[in-house]
Amino acid sequence: MTISAAERSIRARFPLIRFMQAYMPLSVSRWLLRLSVSRLQLDPDVRREKVLADGVPCEWLITQNASPGQVLLYLHGGGFVLGITHLHIQMVATLAKMMAVRALMVDYRLGPEHPYPAALDDCVAAYRWLLKQGVRAQDIVLAGDSAGGNLALTSLLKLRDSVDPLPAAVACLSPVADFSDSTLPPPGFKDPLIPARVGRFYRDAYLGGHDAHDALVSPIFADLHGLPPLLVHAGEGELLHYDALRITELAKASEVEARVEIYPRMFHVWQIYLEMPEALQSLEDIAGFLNAHMRAAKTQPNPC
Repeated sequence: MTISAAERSIRARFPLIRFMQAYMPLSVSRWLLRLSVSRLQLDPDVRREKVLADGVPCEWLITQNASPGQVLLYLHGGGFVLGITHLHIQMVATLAKMMAVRALMVDYRLGPEHPYPAALDDCVAAYRWLLKQGVRAQDIVLAGDSAGGNLALTSLLKLRDSVDPLPAAVACLSPVADFSDSTLPPPGFKDPLIPARVGRFYRDAYLGGHDAHDALVSPIFADLHGLPPLLVHAGEGELLHYDALRITELAKASEVEARVEIYPRMFHVWQIYLEMPEALQSLEDIAGFLNAHMRAAKTQPNPC
């Protein structure tokens, strides 16, 4: 398969990305990300609005073609320690345009200052806030990448167990499903983007000493019965594609409609690089999946 010029350019940055993750102080990384977000200019047809969702800072991305009654609730990645990036905003804006919905991005609390369950509580609070605003559960879809994929799954578990009405569907991009190290890669496997020591730091920052086998941090140990339809995308070249396969099989065994797509040669959350054809291909599939399930749920009565 031919590698695009965009992919070659991005792969050339991998050594620098790995170095920055491993050696740049977290405070500096966060400052640089905030700076890039502050300088971001989106297309004129996308409006950004900050909002507090019952005290949780969030940001609306509202496109000109958006249906006012339908919402994509998006949970960003970043190893549970980094906030929203300009690349995430651009990707979610593109996905919202494809879906013709409003998108709400949750700026949840971060570790290690705020370990589990702070981020999970913020994501659940943001979802419940949407319901309080009069948005029907059937008109909400949930998505997240990496750490945000984990939070999407665990938010659904917490909402289900609290008998909250659940969204129409969920899409996870390279989700973290297992903090317990029970999934081991083949000998010699090396993730091209995330050094092993960095992955351990992310895990410890979020867990804060909490049991890694708790289903609300490692959904691979959960009973997934009753969850909405699930789509999982992961890259063939990333460590988390093993989590993607396992969580999808668990969902199917729990009678959840589930599909996994492993993209050949792709790396962790490649969808943020919109110049790559594979990024748009993945986002188009996600948009189609989420929209189809919102349409299917539209005629259902609102759960009490």
